[in-house]
Amino acid sequence: MSLYDRDYNKQQDVNIASSYSDTALVSFVKTTYKFLAASLFIALIGVLVGWQDIAMVYQYKWALFIGELVLIFALGFVQDKPGVNVVVFALFSFISGMTLVPLLAMVMMKDPAIIAQALAMTMIIFGIMSLYALKTKRDLGNMGVALFWSVVVIFVFGLLNMFIFKSPMMQFAIASVVVIIFSLYIAYDTQNIVRGRYDNPLMAAIGLYLDILNIFTALLQILGMSSSKD
Repeated sequence: MSLYDRDYNKQQDVNIASSYSDTALVSFVKTTYKFLAASLFIALIGVLVGWQDIAMVYQYKWALFIGELVLIFALGFVQDKPGVNVVVFALFSFISGMTLVPLLAMVMMKDPAIIAQALAMTMIIFGIMSLYALKTKRDLGNMGVALFWSVVVIFVFGLLNMFIFKSPMMQFAIASVVVIIFSLYIAYDTQNIVRGRYDNPLMAAIGLYLDILNIFTALLQILGMSSSKD
């Protein structure tokens, strides 16, 4: 199960929101953003824990990455199991924070200010795209298939560049496209949340969390590579 296979139109489309009372929908949205805040906080704890032993994190970075994938797939299967879903959610957030440590350490060596810049830019993008999703009259639900396949393509090119091409210029281009794709995903997910197209606030929160995480990571790479050119 892929979290990015979010083609909600094939479910109940825009009319699904009618099944929610206004009060229930408001409660759902509030719960979603509480889970989002929790995931960001737990990820920060993961960063701080990983920072205590950067060499260990770097040594086991692939194991941590695989662990992330396993947990995100597991979350899809346990999303409706109270307690278990929250534990898997927390573990994923924590490990995703730890996996950021090597990139953060590399950026810190170049210019510590890059981290603050990337964080500020991520927050600005999140705010702008969320506001767009709330204000636009356009139904963004039909973007799901295009966004999903864009993620697949960029993931494949990322692997090819990591193991074959090893081109900094290609990595810069990939990171730039990632920022665009996941910025659109923020608008897409936000509108789906406020229109009641998610069944579970935890999954809605992890969707937004992954959007933010991917944008932040891509911006760290872009700013880091730009700094190395100065």
